[in-house]
Amino acid sequence: MQEHTKEFTYHIGWRSRSRRPGRHKSNQRGMGMEFRGHTTLLAYPDPRRIDIRQTIRDPLEQVHVRIFNQKSVTPVFVLCDMSGSMQYGSAQSKIDIAADITQSVAQSATRNRDLVGFIGFDDVVREDWLCTLSARPHTTQEMAENLRSYQPPEVGSRGVIESVRLLPRERSLIFMVSDFHMPISDLEESLVLMQRHHIVPVVLWDTAEYSDLPEFGITSVTDPETGTKRTLFLRKEYRKRILQAFADRRKAIEDLFLRYDMQPFFVENKFDADQLSEYFHQYVAA
Repeated sequence: MQEHTKEFTYHIGWRSRSRRPGRHKSNQRGMGMEFRGHTTLLAYPDPRRIDIRQTIRDPLEQVHVRIFNQKSVTPVFVLCDMSGSMQYGSAQSKIDIAADITQSVAQSATRNRDLVGFIGFDDVVREDWLCTLSARPHTTQEMAENLRSYQPPEVGSRGVIESVRLLPRERSLIFMVSDFHMPISDLEESLVLMQRHHIVPVVLWDTAEYSDLPEFGITSVTDPETGTKRTLFLRKEYRKRILQAFADRRKAIEDLFLRYDMQPFFVENKFDADQLSEYFHQYVAA
């Protein structure tokens, strides 16, 4: 594990249904501070919660207690793209950045006393890259370390659709980590199936893919998901077309996610945990 993995702060915008105590608002009765109402001592036999004033006012002379909602845990997942395009990167590969994010999520979830899990996929769900939900982050952190030496094969990412079957029925916070160089139709199909969850799309792009291209000269490019190699003669107009294609792709990704009320979080070249904290502060209602 890297020594300087930085945590980020996050919160959820819904009430957890988990009975397990944690740090998020929930609809479970418990020892929290959020007042929920009154009930009788017979219905909720906790003498510590007796409300003398409410009891005196009751014409039926029943003993009343105050009830409160506890704070609970919520499931947190990293849903990680392990397809061919994730091997790309100039200073740091996308799969290595995904490892940084996974470690940060694991540590941040543990600090919040939440359960954390990991699901890896390429053209299929990778059964060898799964971590079930756990309050202990060790297995997820170990998987993140293994990601750093992983060489993604030249395959696509259609497994994102199948990955939905591994998510719990309980609403979860899911960090969907990918460069999203996948067919928009596949992405939309997966989002339709995940609508019960809160998705944070973490979009990994590298400026060397588009904005750092030379304005003139010969360059070779390889499609990492098919292995197809091409030699390009870059001219100013061709470079402009590449830049426009990436701008169009970014807008298509943003428009799709926003249609499902999911604000994408773009990561270019390097992950910054503080920016992810700011993302939650700005876009997720507490």
